[in-house]
Amino acid sequence: MFDIITIGSATRDVFLQSEKIKIKKSKTSPTGLDECLPLGAKIELNDITFDTGGGATNAAVTFANLGLRTATICRTGKDLAGLQINQMFKNHHISNKFIQHDNKLGTAYSLILLAGTGQRSILVYRGASQKVSAKDIPWKNIKTKWLYISSLAGHMTLINSIWKFAKKNKIKIAWNPGGKELDKGLTKLAPYIKQTAFFTINTEEAAKLTKEKPGDTRAAAKKLKKITKCLSLTDGPKGAYAWQNNKGIWAPSLKVKRVNTTGAGDAFGSGFVSGLILKNDIKYAMKMGTLNANMVITKMGAKNGLLKKKPTLKKLNRVKLKPINF
Repeated sequence: MFDIITIGSATRDVFLQSEKIKIKKSKTSPTGLDECLPLGAKIELNDITFDTGGGATNAAVTFANLGLRTATICRTGKDLAGLQINQMFKNHHISNKFIQHDNKLGTAYSLILLAGTGQRSILVYRGASQKVSAKDIPWKNIKTKWLYISSLAGHMTLINSIWKFAKKNKIKIAWNPGGKELDKGLTKLAPYIKQTAFFTINTEEAAKLTKEKPGDTRAAAKKLKKITKCLSLTDGPKGAYAWQNNKGIWAPSLKVKRVNTTGAGDAFGSGFVSGLILKNDIKYAMKMGTLNANMVITKMGAKNGLLKKKPTLKKLNRVKLKPINF
């Protein structure tokens, strides 16, 4: 019996770091900022880092580091990158027996362009990661207390199979959906959100999903709170919000040096769920998620800064929680 099984993407990540990459304000960008390079120029890099990534693998490492019995369901190609991901699982004592291998598509690749500020844009080749197949999951062998679901490339048939299985077997679901799932809209996703024990997205995604104005976190949260047992909305350097039983808390970000923000969302979600599993307490979960997310951004890669063990009370108390009334 596993404590938790993650389901989602597995990628090979390449981080390209350069002070020549500039961040500029933009009225046309969804985020209000553009990452800029001069066309036709040869850009000098300050550093290059190879790592593994993807929501399923990033979350799995957090769970394993914190002592939880962990497995992952993901899909890779039959290539060197796939072998490297498999070796990473072994190194972290994460069960790899549910990994799917694609005969046609290569392992997913992400090219992360990092500005000197730690902000980044990501170029993604989805490859095999977008083809996780329900028919290739050995459902009879899936024995777990929790499922942590990350991006599934918008495959609603797969999502439906997972949710039906979880309901039948009384398995709790934590869900951090990807962009293609969110594109389906709130009406279509609501029945699945209602079944989750924990649902987390960022504030920009929440505004898009609920069709509220960007930045109106209160309005987006009001709609989402009605359909989920436990909700969290992350807000980058502004911190994170969480609600359970209509009671809300806010945790500001810690003062740390931001080296790379890749994987911060995965770190928060997996840290939060670890807290729920270990103590079933939203305040403890919020501290775990916040601490994990703030640590991961201090290191290059989406895993190197993750908590290596359960944090001490002193470290947890660095996170100052405040009640919110919305």
